[in-house]
Amino acid sequence: MGGACSRKRGHLVEDEGSRRAAGRLSKAGSSKWLLFSLPRCSSNLIQKGQATCPTLMELCVAKIREDIAKYKSFSMLPRDISQQIFNDLVESYCLTDVSLEAFRDCAIQDMLLGEYPGVKDSWMHVIASQGQSLLSLDISYSDITDSGLVRLKDCPNVQSLSFDYCDQISDRGLENLCGLSNLTSLSFKKSNAITAEGMKAFRYLVNLVNLDLERCSKIHGGLVHIEGLKKLETLNIRCCNCIKDVDIISLSGLTNLRELQMSSCKVSDAGISHLKGIRSDRIAHLSLKKLVHLNLEGCPVTGASLEFISGLASLLYLNLSRCCLSDEGCENFSGLVKLRVLNLAFNNITDACLVHIKDLINLESLNLDSCKVGDEGLLNLKGLLQLKSLELSDTDVGSSGLQHLSGLCSLENINLSFTMVTDSGLRKLSGLTSIRSLNLDSRQITDAGLSALTSLTGLTHLDLFGARITDSGTECLRNFKNLRSLELCGGSISDVGVKNIKDLTSLTLLNLSQNFSLTDRSLEYISGLTALVSLNVSNSHITNAGLHYLKPLKNLRSLSLESCRVTAIELKKLHLSALPNLVNIRPE
Repeated sequence: MGGACSRKRGHLVEDEGSRRAAGRLSKAGSSKWLLFSLPRCSSNLIQKGQATCPTLMELCVAKIREDIAKYKSFSMLPRDISQQIFNDLVESYCLTDVSLEAFRDCAIQDMLLGEYPGVKDSWMHVIASQGQSLLSLDISYSDITDSGLVRLKDCPNVQSLSFDYCDQISDRGLENLCGLSNLTSLSFKKSNAITAEGMKAFRYLVNLVNLDLERCSKIHGGLVHIEGLKKLETLNIRCCNCIKDVDIISLSGLTNLRELQMSSCKVSDAGISHLKGIRSDRIAHLSLKKLVHLNLEGCPVTGASLEFISGLASLLYLNLSRCCLSDEGCENFSGLVKLRVLNLAFNNITDACLVHIKDLINLESLNLDSCKVGDEGLLNLKGLLQLKSLELSDTDVGSSGLQHLSGLCSLENINLSFTMVTDSGLRKLSGLTSIRSLNLDSRQITDAGLSALTSLTGLTHLDLFGARITDSGTECLRNFKNLRSLELCGGSISDVGVKNIKDLTSLTLLNLSQNFSLTDRSLEYISGLTALVSLNVSNSHITNAGLHYLKPLKNLRSLSLESCRVTAIELKKLHLSALPNLVNIRPE
């Protein structure tokens, strides 16, 4: 029982505190003693007809939560049991200032309080009392200040810290991290009070593996303080628009770096050149030869940067979406033979660029959304037999180009929204039975095109938003028994069409908005789709009288009925009486 909830760590801490915890864990071979020390649990915890019964530990924890006011301290319990009780109180939002005090000196390893309401400096006294046992702490979105971080000195073995969106922590608070040499993961997402000066504390975190500084807007010049962290493997500086070319110089020596997130930074070709390992002062360094994941989305880089990126021979994932790429320099793509994911969306590239992609035979995902590629360019994709995902939305691709995709038997996801593809083109996809997700948001697709896809029986996602599908065309949908997501919003569907999908019982998302002819009868047909999590029947003739048909949809979390003949008060009644899981209701 003692190891049921513990997580393995790289080493065991041999100190008085851990020996005390180990002694408690050996107190008994099971936790039955705990159950018998508690009042008898009420029988309603085990409901007749359930597929599984609660475990012994679940029964114990549930009873403790019910009677939490009776317990002053859990310090004599085995650590794993204290941990489970703590986790349960957090997950059920039952942890309070008073109940937290019962966990003082419990040697708990993980205190994950991210987004938990009411976390403040006073809580740090109990948190820090876990001492050398504490390995992981998440107090994101809390009101912890610099004063609260002072207590971390009592937890020298902590390995993971998350302070995301903690705006009351400043450079002064960061000084308390200096002694945490066992720290391997540190996150400060959108912590606007942190500056380059405060990042000096990071230089002492010699075992740091993961560092997340996303949306920290004042860290320009601070990356120089992490250039000595030779064990760093992942660095996230996404949306740090203060990061400039000169900051990238400090990254060239991080030879173990495997993932670098720099989207929406002000890094240009000059900054990317530093990734190859040559400083502006001409002092050579080892290149980032282990880099596997590089995200430059939204950075003002051009094709010139590809000369340097092509030297990152281990790259598997490259995101250049929304950059300033043109065909110039694209010949360097041919050197990235290990690439599995390539995102070139929203760039000014044409078919000429795709010529240099044809040799990337390991590609599994290619995104060309809103690029100026057409039918001739798709000829270069014929040899990408590992391709599973292809994004062609808003390109110049038409029906004739789809013939080049007919041999891509691994293709699972394809987006043809806002292209020139017509019904005749869809027939060329009929042999790709591996397709699971198909997006056809286009006014050029009609019932005839949908009928050409009936062989794709493995479809789980089908988007026909904007397509000219009628009630007659919906008969084809009966073939797609595995559909989990269906968007059918062309405006030509009536209750008759909805009847054709009433047996697609695997559906979890159904969007029928903008079909103005739908009436309450449609809700009657939908009532049998009990797996639905999201339903949208906006802009229709649905009325309050039809809402009772939705009562069987117990899994429903999102319901949209905008521009219908329903009132907010009736929707509220439905929520309270029959659909307690709803978290998003429109109209409100």
